[in-house]
Amino acid sequence: MTAPTTPGPADTSASSSDSSEAAAALDGAPAVAPSAPVALDLGGRVALVTGAASGIGRACALRLAAAGARVRAVDRDGEGLEGLAKDAKGLLGAVEPWVLDLTDLDAAERAAAGTDVLVNNAGLQLVRPIEDFPPDVFHTVLTVMLEAPFRLIRGALPHMYGEGWGRIINVSSVHGLRASAFKSAYVAAKHGLEGLSKTAALEGASHGVTSNCVNPGYVRTPLVEKQIADQAQTHHIPEERVLTDVLLQDSALKRLLEPDEVAEAVAYLCTPQASFITGISLTLDGGWTAH
Repeated sequence: MTAPTTPGPADTSASSSDSSEAAAALDGAPAVAPSAPVALDLGGRVALVTGAASGIGRACALRLAAAGARVRAVDRDGEGLEGLAKDAKGLLGAVEPWVLDLTDLDAAERAAAGTDVLVNNAGLQLVRPIEDFPPDVFHTVLTVMLEAPFRLIRGALPHMYGEGWGRIINVSSVHGLRASAFKSAYVAAKHGLEGLSKTAALEGASHGVTSNCVNPGYVRTPLVEKQIADQAQTHHIPEERVLTDVLLQDSALKRLLEPDEVAEAVAYLCTPQASFITGISLTLDGGWTAH
């Protein structure tokens, strides 16, 4: 399941919820005005973004296409990808929808062949105590969020090494650096992704390939709505208090991160000015990890 894009440490929920109250809660968080993008020329480059149909993945696909890249937009949500492709018309580059379930690991590795920029972004979330966490969901989370990135990197590296240039950007999370209760699969997958990213950085350095993580806090996206009910139930609080009492509790900046802000960090890591940056975790957490 490729799918839901990774909006932040809590991302999407594997359970259903009524989104109306959640949307109202998210609407109450202040937004930030967009700023000018960093200068980036990816003309002639091929990029692949997973979880591209919505949220962070969608923002990354559009940002890289605006920089001139031909973007393979990977997701299991075909309808979402069609909307993305329509919105990308007129950009300097192009967006090519690739409907793909990332649990098909062989297909994922094949899809990455020939890519210059790889953005591992797809993710899913379920909020449950360990003793109640379904083993099949744990397995799926690890497959989509750790094993699939490994296979995508494996598929992309031969071309990157041959070109002497490549950018691997793993959309991790503040939960790749910190743990929270009730998110065993997500935290385990993100911690594993951090190690995979660093290993790729060490191996790719002599080939002109960098590998880094971007670590968002909670991002303003409809996908965050899907975990509001779970969070309320698990923490025994009303849904309208989840934003302030759970999502933003540890953030010094009391607002949600915007998808375009994450995409801009991804774009920066592709610039020549970032060529010496590899093996890092770039935190966009509003001061969460400053505690």
